[in-house]
Amino acid sequence: MQWVKVLGGVLGGAALLGLGIILGHFAIPKKPTTASSKEAQDLDLKLLESVLGQLDANRIRDNLRELARAPHLATSPRDEELVQLLLQRWEDPKSGLDVAVAPQYQVLLSFPDTQPNSVSVVSPSGEILFSCRQSEENLTGEQGGSEVVRPYAAYAPPGTPQGLLIYANRGSEDDFKELQAQGINLTNTIALTRYGGVGRGAKAINAAKFGVSAVLVYTDPADINDGKSLPNETFPHSWGLPPSGVERGSYYERFGDPLTPYLPASPSSFRLEPSTVSGFPPIPTQPIGFGDAQELLCNLQGSVAPAAWQGALGCEYKLGPGFQPGGNFKDSQVNVSVHNRLELKNSSNVLGIIRGAVEPDRYVLYGNHRDSWVHGAVDPSSGTAVLLEISRVLGTLLKKGTWRPRRSIVFASWGAEEFGLIGSTEFTEEFFSTLQERAVAYINVDISVFANATLRVQGTPPVQSVVFSAAKQITAPGPNKLSVYDNWIRYFNRTSPVYGSIPSLGTLGAGSDYAPFLHFLGITSMDIAYTYDRSKTSARIYPTYHTAFDTFGYVDKFVDPGFSSHQAVARMAGSVLLRLSDSLFLPLSVVDYNETLHNFLRAAQQDLAALLEQRGISLGPLVTAVEKFEKAAAALNQRISELQKSQPNPLQVRMLNDQLMLLERAFLNTRAFPEELYYSHVLWAPRTGPVVTFPGLANACARATSAGSGPAEWAEVHRQLSIIVVALEGATATLTSVTDL
Repeated sequence: MQWVKVLGGVLGGAALLGLGIILGHFAIPKKPTTASSKEAQDLDLKLLESVLGQLDANRIRDNLRELARAPHLATSPRDEELVQLLLQRWEDPKSGLDVAVAPQYQVLLSFPDTQPNSVSVVSPSGEILFSCRQSEENLTGEQGGSEVVRPYAAYAPPGTPQGLLIYANRGSEDDFKELQAQGINLTNTIALTRYGGVGRGAKAINAAKFGVSAVLVYTDPADINDGKSLPNETFPHSWGLPPSGVERGSYYERFGDPLTPYLPASPSSFRLEPSTVSGFPPIPTQPIGFGDAQELLCNLQGSVAPAAWQGALGCEYKLGPGFQPGGNFKDSQVNVSVHNRLELKNSSNVLGIIRGAVEPDRYVLYGNHRDSWVHGAVDPSSGTAVLLEISRVLGTLLKKGTWRPRRSIVFASWGAEEFGLIGSTEFTEEFFSTLQERAVAYINVDISVFANATLRVQGTPPVQSVVFSAAKQITAPGPNKLSVYDNWIRYFNRTSPVYGSIPSLGTLGAGSDYAPFLHFLGITSMDIAYTYDRSKTSARIYPTYHTAFDTFGYVDKFVDPGFSSHQAVARMAGSVLLRLSDSLFLPLSVVDYNETLHNFLRAAQQDLAALLEQRGISLGPLVTAVEKFEKAAAALNQRISELQKSQPNPLQVRMLNDQLMLLERAFLNTRAFPEELYYSHVLWAPRTGPVVTFPGLANACARATSAGSGPAEWAEVHRQLSIIVVALEGATATLTSVTDL
């Protein structure tokens, strides 16, 4: 409870330290003030411009050089050094914050053992004919140190299976069904799969269902390098992934500490037995580089793989099983030896707090994870470098006494994100009630710069207006002197029935630390980054992702020379942060949910209505619920406009802001998806059904129409429809005047 206690102390003084945030609103310091001037505090546009002007590209570059100087795997000595660096910055007497703390959680992580993992081609006599690299090629002198963790699949179990090799494309369930349809016996085989299509862990889970003994995963140059694969075409000669590059990653299918779901991972917490945890890969799994994958895949025998399964390794991909009879690997099998271990480790979050002047019990949270697989210059240090620069500028104003936000700001450096969003999830579990009651919004800046072409923002619909306002204010990098907004609309745009042509705001899945805030707590969330021009590359992500080649030099030379894109992201995130923390009325537009609801409803009507009617299930209540929400959102919008033209009293402001803040919570239903840990948001839960509509309805309909379904599956369709209607009615009630029930 250290963070709560410290924040409580900031809000209420040392005497209230033990009560912490529980006192919240009632613990506001009682200092002589002119109430009217304080309570009317609103966004100061001149101060905002000043802050944006002080965010310095060279300082961000210096931050990144220091952060990425050495590998900082979660809980490693260097990771703990960075904890101290953040504390030092946030406790600085000239540019620090009100409070800085580093609470720890005891979490289950996975590491390779001292005996290296290996992948080998073994002849019938036991001779090793070929071995995959156990580490990446030391191209810049930064890939060979002892602190560079060897490539591995985190949470994959140990084992040494051996069998015939098959090629299983991306490792989806449909891919394995296709292999079965080709007459291939998958039992006891070793499956070679490529990244993409489905999550890392899903590849092994799917494979095990079909009797596969182990899974290998590689990054195909067709998916990451636009087909380029030669050493002179890739890093260090370009930003492309070199042949020895291996994407590390967590293969745990869920997020949070695996042993303490829904409980903070304190030393005293109840813990599951690791053998009972669902979501771990059930069979040994190991990632390899595409140079080694080429040696394996290009020697396979069997039928030619479908055209959609072909890649860029310079040969015709075949399915196997086994190697070509006339080749070097005749009659040979592949041995996969995995020696990973599970270990309980202490992982730190670092929290920096600026107390609000008027509403200290309302929190705007800004987070970025700290840990990386190796040097992590792009992921996540590009985000941490921006975080440190924003907090420096705001901390300097704070220490000078020239500014204090209306609402409290909480900066967060999350630990162990790479293993499954662990630090942020444990934080949301520990402070579940407090955050649900008082968190205004969560801003995530994980990778701040994938590349230097354009802004990319993902978020829930209410953040669209504040993001657009910030983007219109900031000049984009480049010679055209366009605003970030005008540059953004050139790359990602859509036609809105309300606004016309606007930039396209992406939706949030579970790829970073916003996931527990949105899906578990129902807090309005967003993720901000700069990214590449998708018309010029088909890369699924920046090429050196999670490899030992993601270094400061890589960023400095290829990703963002001059760091102007980092500066643009800092200005965007800083502007959004100040608008949310300082505006009298929260700049969240509830009417922007209308388009999402109408699109979901239209898809349900077009693709599901006839099917549902055959079962006596009507979409009528859903239509009515959407219409009522739209009217309530419009009425609240009108109410805001009226109050902005008047001189509202503090209670009027507070009540209206609470309606804006709590809207997202109304879409939560903790019993909607019992099979999915943490997923409670009925609009943004994972959608597996083909119809792009409300996910619970889409998924239930897909199950009900599959082979072997019966009355129980159709009952679940009706239940999911009712859940959506009730959530919409609750959201409508949230937006309705508090005098009306």
